[in-house]
Amino acid sequence: MTHEPNPFTVPQGIPAVDAAAHGPQSQFSEVLIVTGMSGAGKSKAVEVLEDLDWYVVDNLPPKMLIPLVGMMTHTGSTIYRLAAVVDVRGREFFQDLYDVLQNFKQANVVFRVLFLDASDEVLVRRFEQVRRPHPLQGDGRILDGIITERSQLAVLRARADYFIDTSNLNVHDLAREVRATITTDQEDSLRINVISFGFKYGIPLDADHVVDMRWLKNPYWIDELRHLTGRDRPVSDYVLGLEGAHEFIERYIAALEPVFAGYLNEEKRYATVAVGCTGGKHRSVAVSEEIGRRLRERGFRVAVAARDLGKE
Repeated sequence: MTHEPNPFTVPQGIPAVDAAAHGPQSQFSEVLIVTGMSGAGKSKAVEVLEDLDWYVVDNLPPKMLIPLVGMMTHTGSTIYRLAAVVDVRGREFFQDLYDVLQNFKQANVVFRVLFLDASDEVLVRRFEQVRRPHPLQGDGRILDGIITERSQLAVLRARADYFIDTSNLNVHDLAREVRATITTDQEDSLRINVISFGFKYGIPLDADHVVDMRWLKNPYWIDELRHLTGRDRPVSDYVLGLEGAHEFIERYIAALEPVFAGYLNEEKRYATVAVGCTGGKHRSVAVSEEIGRRLRERGFRVAVAARDLGKE
């Protein structure tokens, strides 16, 4: 991967962004152009970007980027990061793309260009494996199309902000490389959902790990706690104050940490920990909240939910 300054310069199309009014530009008008050789792995890059909460559009004519990015600058827009895959499938691709990127620079839109490439030998083999023609080969060979495309993309390749050679990368390696290129450490962390549930309503279907807290005393049998939930301080203090509760939670999280590290190595970016008790109201809720709190302290991105709270 290489990183070079972006040299695109020139005029007009969308209003200039007022950074003082909106805060950091990267929070409201960040644009990533994904381009490169056909067969170099743009589809996999798109999957990674979608997992990172980028709004992704594929095979978009370059000129359509201007109104799309213009929508991002409007008050109330929920799109802050746009990734657009543009390549030789678009008509008048080159001149249109250059004009659009120059337009962005003039309008103070934060944009980067990611270029994916691979050797001619590897690209030929990939097209033969999927039994599809190269988009520029016409009546010629696959290699003819590759040579034509490489010539046409030479200037854009030289001017890209980021360059990834995928010749020796499998799909998992490519995903890691894209993440390392585009993301911050926080963005690249595992997303963990901690969900409490009642066993009598069934185990959550998407659970990666299931914790049974029915071994703790049940606050349901204490009159002053029965009508409360594990989110209420009296119940939480009672459950977490029971013998073995804190020790269990600490040891359980310690056991999960190498598992979560393995998930990241294997490109699994989401994990669900289901914490259960009988009805999903007291013990599981209090423990799930505490597990979520401790995971956040360790730097994980965590969402905590109570699936069965409110059920009879």
